[in-house]
Amino acid sequence: MKCITFAGNKSYIKHHTSSMFTVIGIMFLGIGLGYTLRRQSLSWINKAITGLIWLLLFLLGIEVGHNEQIIRSLPTLGMEAFVIALVCVLGSCLAAWGLWKHVNGRKEAKP
Repeated sequence: MKCITFAGNKSYIKHHTSSMFTVIGIMFLGIGLGYTLRRQSLSWINKAITGLIWLLLFLLGIEVGHNEQIIRSLPTLGMEAFVIALVCVLGSCLAAWGLWKHVNGRKEAKP
């Protein structure tokens, strides 16, 4: 197994550290703006967020469609995703059934 380290690549570390601080700074700027505007009605914000999420998903789809390696491995990735989702749903159903039995068993045991 090959281990990759970026310790020797200072430009990589510098670029990604500055990107991280930019993202965190923008987040705190939004928090500050939200705190300042908390008394005002921002009913339009939900529609704007929904539209931006749809745009982000569309652009992500373009990026995935452009990547040949992802497109070639899509059948394998799709099957793995299906199996993982199926196992998660079955596990959740099993846990919910067990909890239901446990809670109902307690109610019946009380005089």
